[in-house]
Amino acid sequence: MSEIDVEPVDDVSEADEEGPDDEPAGEGTDRPDAGTEERPDLSEAFGVLTDAPEYVLYGGKGGVGKTTMAAATGLASAAEGARTLVVSTDPAHSLSDAYDRPIPDRPERIRDDVPLWAVEIDPDAAVEDAAVFSEDGGGPLGGLGEMLGGDGGNPLSGGMPGADEAAAFQQLLGLLDDDRFDRVVVDTAPTGHTLRLLELPDVMDSMVGRFLAFRERMSGMMDGLSGMFGGDAPDPDEEDLDDLRELADRIERLRAVLRDPARTDFRVVMVPEEMSVMESERLLERLHEFEIPVGTVVVNRVMEDLVDVVDDERLAEEFVSPDLEGCEFCQRRWSVQQDALGRAQEIFRGHDVKRVPLFADEVRGERRLRIVARCLA
Repeated sequence: MSEIDVEPVDDVSEADEEGPDDEPAGEGTDRPDAGTEERPDLSEAFGVLTDAPEYVLYGGKGGVGKTTMAAATGLASAAEGARTLVVSTDPAHSLSDAYDRPIPDRPERIRDDVPLWAVEIDPDAAVEDAAVFSEDGGGPLGGLGEMLGGDGGNPLSGGMPGADEAAAFQQLLGLLDDDRFDRVVVDTAPTGHTLRLLELPDVMDSMVGRFLAFRERMSGMMDGLSGMFGGDAPDPDEEDLDDLRELADRIERLRAVLRDPARTDFRVVMVPEEMSVMESERLLERLHEFEIPVGTVVVNRVMEDLVDVVDDERLAEEFVSPDLEGCEFCQRRWSVQQDALGRAQEIFRGHDVKRVPLFADEVRGERRLRIVARCLA
């Protein structure tokens, strides 16, 4: 679909230590009660996502529905057999609400019938994560912590500006680089946080490169001192250097992935309101500066009938159509939306635009996520 204007309407279990291929230990909370009904064929109701890239990132202004889109996309992807991880980097996590079950701060399989994993990254926990920093205070950035004013080993401690975002980035980096999953869907933080996160690869790459050059110059100096005065001069910790080189390689791979439209689709989510359109335009401009392709724009909460978007009466049973004839509030909101959509028409021309209607009820749990997924298909 290439147009975004619309016509008026008349009216899981504990984490699987061995990886996604192993059998899950428990059940998801949104399963129907035993004996009440046979579980539906999800792939039939979701639509096709098999052509979606490996990485799908949802970004936009706070409160526009990024979490809902990520949750629906992840569930649809897993229903079609792809081992899918849904990641939330938003400090105000609501992925648990969308899936109607607790989501941990480490990847955990949340469904036993489809290969779906989820994680809500906790920046504070990531700073102290033993997977990021070893027990003796060392970490993947080695002595870079001291140069940055850290506590001697942990460069993301001591109240450094942006320390929580840097820690979250390191954890996200590992998840995107995890070959256990066929697809990773990311629910990003609101626009400002997301842009800072996207800037981190360049910032960290620059720091890592400078520090590597410094350590290697120090290594040559120590070799010279050893030759001049005899004896053995202390060498920089080669293990730290290897960790830094590995981090630099991973940062470069991530940058390449994010800029590859065959592997990544950054999807901008907006609502049909002027402020949201303006912020979405700024986000598109910044993503263009980062050379990150935006393949899809999702316009959420559009006041139109569900059947105008999804031709499936089974999914439309619970949808309440807006009354644009007898409801003055609906008429005024419709006018606001049409003005915003008209302004956005040129901005998003050339993108694949998906519309998601305004629901009368909260989008929470499998049934409504299935409906949203059909709108995104």
